[in-house]
Amino acid sequence: MAEKLKAMRGTHDILPEEAALWRRVESAFVEVATRYGYDEIRVPVFEATELFERGTGFSTDVVQKEMYTFLDKKGRRLSLRPEATPSVVRAYLEHGLARKMPIAKFFYLGPMFRYDKPGAGRYRQFHQIGIELLGTASPVADAEVILLLWQFLKAIGLTKLGVRINTLGCRPCRIRYSGVLKDFLKDKLGALCSDCRERFARNPLRVLDCKNPACRAILAKAPEVREILCEECVRHFESVQACLAEAGIVYAVDPRLVRGLDYYTRTVFEVFHADVGAENAVGGGGRYDHLVEEMGGPATPAVGFSAGLERLVDAVKAEGSMRGENSGIEVYVASFGEKALRPAFRLAAELRARHRVWLQYDQRKIDRQLGTASKLGARYTVIIGDDEAARGVVRIKDMVSGEQVEMEMGAVAAWLKEKIGGQRVE
Repeated sequence: MAEKLKAMRGTHDILPEEAALWRRVESAFVEVATRYGYDEIRVPVFEATELFERGTGFSTDVVQKEMYTFLDKKGRRLSLRPEATPSVVRAYLEHGLARKMPIAKFFYLGPMFRYDKPGAGRYRQFHQIGIELLGTASPVADAEVILLLWQFLKAIGLTKLGVRINTLGCRPCRIRYSGVLKDFLKDKLGALCSDCRERFARNPLRVLDCKNPACRAILAKAPEVREILCEECVRHFESVQACLAEAGIVYAVDPRLVRGLDYYTRTVFEVFHADVGAENAVGGGGRYDHLVEEMGGPATPAVGFSAGLERLVDAVKAEGSMRGENSGIEVYVASFGEKALRPAFRLAAELRARHRVWLQYDQRKIDRQLGTASKLGARYTVIIGDDEAARGVVRIKDMVSGEQVEMEMGAVAAWLKEKIGGQRVE
């Protein structure tokens, strides 16, 4: 017997019942993003590896340790996308969207790939939703992006939420703070974990993101970025906070929040949920004012966020805040006898313009078909036998009450519309 095949470690199947819940979450995101004036963009699943080295940041753990990178048949280095922001920026530049859209607003959703240690809500193929807002340096845009994420999470029924925000300052502030942090850490390297010692050499700010308890104890005494911020960065961060307060968003300033990517400047943020484990962020992002320029475009300020769908779905399940769409069968079309097959097929095709219909494909006894209709949760079963086909009628059984009615075949669609409703699909 052949060995049973299984999904690869770090991947997972989304089965029909859960997929219905995913659709609800995704639809809610699309609806909220559209209300805010964002348009969908779809980018490739793989890109030139250089795109992520330049965009995500060569010094990040994502690029150094987690990317799926391979050579194609022409020897070109390609990588499965670990995130979408560099791809969106590449598309923005490649297609000259800056000329058409002085302020560009995109949303996306789809799979990403990182070779990470699988855990609760963390997979090697995972799914993200996100937005990117390019073309404005206004702190109002930062607050609006946070508010969009907050309202989306509320729209899917989540309540156990909190917001953490911080500022990393502009580029000169970041450079200055990196130096201050490096001075603080240089005589403590022996007490840091191996990852943090690597980060110290590549990007000291990334040490602040470490989850190791020993490292966090050391970092608790580290200088904070607000101690070295320029006046303009202070004003920007104060404006973000004022806008959030105007919108009624309760937040906490977390001076250790840096996020895991090199391109962030000024505002960074996370929204977290109490029921999704120790690493409880369900979404986050920040401002990235130099990424477009670093990827060959003009100086273009930008801000955005992403959120992992796996964690969002886990949070929705934990709160019981949303159920999957009702994808059950409304109408079961049962036929028996050779003469009944064609009219049954024709009627099922007509009813599918408005209803979810299951057509029995092979000849079975009617009691077995009714049993199948019951298992599928059908509300009504339309019964067509050779006798009914010859007379141009059908019998309809109410699967709840057990009552049956007979009517002309041409009257079925209108009768079911009155009983069930449903919007016609042309």
